[in-house]
Amino acid sequence: MNICIAGAGAIGCTLAARLAKSGQTVNVLARGTTLETIQKKGIHLTDIDGEHKVTVNASDSAKELGPQDIIFICTKAPALPAMLKLIAPMLHKKTIVIPVVNGIPWWYFQGIEGRFSGDSIQAIDPEGSVSKLLPHTHLIGCVVFITAFRNSPGVVTSTNPHLIVLGEINHQMSERLEEVRKVIEDAGIEARATDNIRDQIWTKVAANITSNPLSVVTKGTLEQLYADDRLKPLVRRMLDEVLLIAAAYGARIRFDPHTFMELGAGMGAVKTSMLQDYEAGQPLELDAIGYSVLELANKVDIPMIATQNLLDLTQFIAAQPQTQKQL
Repeated sequence: MNICIAGAGAIGCTLAARLAKSGQTVNVLARGTTLETIQKKGIHLTDIDGEHKVTVNASDSAKELGPQDIIFICTKAPALPAMLKLIAPMLHKKTIVIPVVNGIPWWYFQGIEGRFSGDSIQAIDPEGSVSKLLPHTHLIGCVVFITAFRNSPGVVTSTNPHLIVLGEINHQMSERLEEVRKVIEDAGIEARATDNIRDQIWTKVAANITSNPLSVVTKGTLEQLYADDRLKPLVRRMLDEVLLIAAAYGARIRFDPHTFMELGAGMGAVKTSMLQDYEAGQPLELDAIGYSVLELANKVDIPMIATQNLLDLTQFIAAQPQTQKQL
């Protein structure tokens, strides 16, 4: 089986290292300094199981890598349209594409029947422009509960247990779903298959929307965001808002709010991915993590006042010139 990791950031390198360590043929689609480093030195992952140094085939050309059986798209949401175009030469009829992307997925209203079936979410899929880049039959949904930090190109640290939840976007169990789950499990990553991936998406969305934007405003770690008495009331209010929207779309989040807050604090002194992007001067995933949720809230006429205010504040901070950020 040929497996491609498209995007070699923290999560991409974590997956590539674990899969390569398990004996899979791993190809990495990367560019620039990251590509050069991986070609020369491979990938170095430090996680709770120890250190993993692996050599993988890396290129900036999808055509050179050739047809792939599984493609994990490990990129930030703003880069998703460009990445979907890049992977086109690697697709064959049965290629499975697994987007490992934060927030509400562009395919949310595809694959199932319902009130909004076939709708596009303008914040992340304006006029269906992203949906047109990849037939949804290639897709398997994915929610990744992995915290990882890129120390330098190709060098990643991940201090918490790894968990990936997978599901067909039509909520059916399938042979290919189990096949992918087994591949990931064999790589030493806890992998679960579900018949309702959207429930898991809302669980991750609740975690992202209550932590990522606020981390940019406060520069706080997950432990601080969910445990500091000065921040907890705001976090809890946003959590209540997103839980209400999730329920309006029929999603079941199995954690009660108190447990959810405790689990968040238990992640420790970890920087969110959005804070890492902010500090690196990279675009923030505010549309996928935040404004897409507000759009879904508007569809069902439910206000998210606290969340709206915090997202707008985060967007304002991110828009300031770099020199002003440093003052």
